[in-house]
Amino acid sequence: MTDGIASGYDRFAAWPKTAARAALLALVALLVASAIVPIRAAEQKIATVTLAQQIRGETGTPRPRDDDLALYDRVIERIGKGENYYTVAAEEHRRSHYPLRPGVAVRLPTLAYLLAWLGDGGQVAASALLVLAVLAAWWRRLGEEPGGADRRMIAMALLALGASLGFNRYFFTLHELWSGMLLALAFGLHRPGRKWGAALAVAALALAIREHALPFVLLMAAMALWRRDWKEGAAWSALALAFVVGLAVHLHLVAQLVLPSDPEGPDWLVLRGLSGWLSSVVLSSNLRLLPHFVAGPLVVLMVLGWAGWKSAAGEFAALLQLGYGLAFMLAGRPDNYYWGAMVAPTLAMGLAWAPMALKGLVRAAR
Repeated sequence: MTDGIASGYDRFAAWPKTAARAALLALVALLVASAIVPIRAAEQKIATVTLAQQIRGETGTPRPRDDDLALYDRVIERIGKGENYYTVAAEEHRRSHYPLRPGVAVRLPTLAYLLAWLGDGGQVAASALLVLAVLAAWWRRLGEEPGGADRRMIAMALLALGASLGFNRYFFTLHELWSGMLLALAFGLHRPGRKWGAALAVAALALAIREHALPFVLLMAAMALWRRDWKEGAAWSALALAFVVGLAVHLHLVAQLVLPSDPEGPDWLVLRGLSGWLSSVVLSSNLRLLPHFVAGPLVVLMVLGWAGWKSAAGEFAALLQLGYGLAFMLAGRPDNYYWGAMVAPTLAMGLAWAPMALKGLVRAAR
């Protein structure tokens, strides 16, 4: 704690007393609320197993293949035989009673072609390489950030906990799994104003896999422009613009296959509030193994830790997690819980700085 103050990377330690007290009150309210609100997906889709049950070896009934994963299993198999992605996707959506309207209900084709090309063995190798790349990138970045080296071991252990989901073969067909891991890699590779080309390329692939990566790209652009780094800001902005063009082409191709009889999909704007945020990030991470009244407050403390770490990484991560958290509060049905995988890999790392952040707030409040 003393090192944090002396080195200048404890954001809250120098806050005015009134602001610190208000923040502490808000934190207590959030911790209580996060322990109470329900954390769940669609009732028929998921039943989590507690950590105690895992230790005892009680795995419960084997989980059947999720409908949306099974759908894209078939899509990948068929395009691997030479069929057209959009034709196959439309047929499989109708077969599974999935909507084709709006067009974003049909996933971008990038991941399907990549997985078909990789095959089963290639997918395992790619997932292992991606997880190792994420760990290596963050090991280096933590060594360069103020206060990062001091807590690098615990932060890396927490990152390994979050990134380990990249090994889960059950979810290899899930677009958010790959896109979220790529964003974690792009974040680790990024150096504001110095080294951002590799991060841009990796984020571009994440965006080509899942459009939910767009907020990450927009935040990178906004923060670069805030720093008056016009070159980097222009690069991230150009990526966002290129994606919008690509998405328009995708929507056009989907629209060509929509029939008058195809139903409109249910609304994604469901306003689930705090439960929506916590359900998304908990159920798409290893926090799902914990009791819900523990997992919810842990998420709040993780974000607090990121916010309290006065560094480029801490600032970006706090804004990223809060931004996606707000989005999950507003949008996403219970069966869209897996959207949380977009930010889950790096979320737990914030816990490494949570004690410092909490002590800083208490000290400032006094």
